[in-house]
Amino acid sequence: MKENKLLTLSQEFAVEIIQLSQELKIKKENSFSEQIKRSGTSIPANIAEGNNPQSRADMISKFEIALKEASETENWLTLLKDAKIINIETFELLHKKVVKIKILLIKSIKTLKSKA
Repeated sequence: MKENKLLTLSQEFAVEIIQLSQELKIKKENSFSEQIKRSGTSIPANIAEGNNPQSRADMISKFEIALKEASETENWLTLLKDAKIINIETFELLHKKVVKIKILLIKSIKTLKSKA
């Protein structure tokens, strides 16, 4: 059940990251735009794959990749804020969501590993 909530939350987050990416392109920040879009949209893709695994180990692996991508996205958000490319409100909104996704992924991974 948590995986469905996790997938929905991560997909909503990815849509917001795509919108941010489009705004960054308008500001001529193409490199940042592509980097954050790639990592931010990879999160729900890996969660979706993990929800249809070949094995428990495959599910854990996909969720761990999603967690790494979430951490990378969090890092890009922090860099964009610190460089004053995005405003603090945008940062706080997206940062709060990515942290929630990371917490849910960590809990899911721990649960899966404890059942292995």
